[in-house]
Amino acid sequence: MGYKNANCVLPENLIVAIQQHIDGEYLYIPRKDENKRAWGERKDSRQPYIQRNADIFAEYKCGMTVENLANKYFLSPKTIYKILSTMKNNN
Repeated sequence: MGYKNANCVLPENLIVAIQQHIDGEYLYIPRKDENKRAWGERKDSRQPYIQRNADIFAEYKCGMTVENLANKYFLSPKTIYKILSTMKNNN
């Protein structure tokens, strides 16, 4: 997300109207619903986590303990439990 100067992209009458509500502060304008993307969709950063979680689940099913999984993947046991719960519900 980048910042743009409102003076460069909005008509003056709209800037005046906005200033009546919020003057000199940052304002977040959300995307339109049809332009929203899911987390990781833009750069495929989601795929490595999907594979990691599948590996964690497979290793757990083969007998690896939560503590060992947490140490191996540098995650907390609580996070491992969340991953296992999600994977169980998806399978």
